Amino acid sequence: MDLKKLIRDIPDYPKKGILFRDITTLLKDRDAFCYVIKEMAKDFKGKGIELVVGPEARGFAMGAPVAYELGAGFVPVRKPGKLPAETIRYEYELEYGTDALEIHKDAIKPGQKVLVVDDLLATGGTISATIKLVEKLGGKVEGVAFLVELTSLNGRKLLENQGYYVKSLIQY
Repeated sequence: MDLKKLIRDIPDYPKKGILFRDITTLLKDRDAFCYVIKEMAKDFKGKGIELVVGPEARGFAMGAPVAYELGAGFVPVRKPGKLPAETIRYEYELEYGTDALEIHKDAIKPGQKVLVVDDLLATGGTISATIKLVEKLGGKVEGVAFLVELTSLNGRKLLENQGYYVKSLIQY
């Protein structure tokens, strides 16, 4: 299945000079959506994954069905102030400024095997922050999986240098 044909390119979004890869056109295709979820989960079947963690917001769209495919639970990681119970926070650097993510304090038990899933791997900043939250709670990250990887931004190198297994289905 040629998945790239199902992804819409939108030039100059969200700002001039950016080529945005719109996955919504792939997600609405029943056969393609089912295929990518099975493929993202495939390397992790039988590995004892207990939880899939996905960062806001497209990590929810990819992570929850991957969790279902693996027979695992799903844990959302959100922007500050979006989760209702007690949270822990991780602040990280962006190209210009900082951002932060939060997870419920009771979302992961020490030693639980976790797969981190998102739609896109670019520089690896958001996923690194998500991993830090998982590990702060004692979770063991078994790997990270993405639908799309922007190879020129070297996010894979960052994650692999930290010892994480990285899977992506589509590379640009």
